[in-house]
Amino acid sequence: MGEIRTAHTADLDAATLAAARALLVAAFDDMEDDDWEHALGGVHALAYEDGALVGHASVVMRRLLHGGRALRCGYVEGVAVAAHARRRGHGSALMAAVERVVRGAYDLGALGTTDEALPLYLGRGWRVWEGPLHALTPGGVVRTAEEDGAVLVLPDDGAPLDPSGALTCDWRDGDVW
Repeated sequence: MGEIRTAHTADLDAATLAAARALLVAAFDDMEDDDWEHALGGVHALAYEDGALVGHASVVMRRLLHGGRALRCGYVEGVAVAAHARRRGHGSALMAAVERVVRGAYDLGALGTTDEALPLYLGRGWRVWEGPLHALTPGGVVRTAEEDGAVLVLPDDGAPLDPSGALTCDWRDGDVW
């Protein structure tokens, strides 16, 4: 396994951001402009192998509403490893880097997962949110049942969570979770 570098979006040059975006486009068939935008404005973890970018993950600040509280959430976005570099520990190393940020700066972590990535996250202590999911939209709170089972949380001992209770995310364009 190669090197992991972390940096805020503001500290990454245009070439690095373009390479990260290209990596995500190659990894996800349905990658949209909004998905890329969701990965910006926070801390990026970048995996390099022989000087080439082979993996990306980022953590951005969001608000999640739960139990009558607005929680500071480190929301993990844009996790991908280039196909030729998978199964070499890059995914775990990227997650360790973003989890360090989540644990150090937020009440909890959250992410939306694919079926393929689920075992990685569960093996690292992330838990599937069991309760109903909602989004705080410009039109009010809307149930997002299509996301049930695909949102995971990484709790911090300081944030009391009831995993069977409702969890509501803040609004953003594109996929809200």
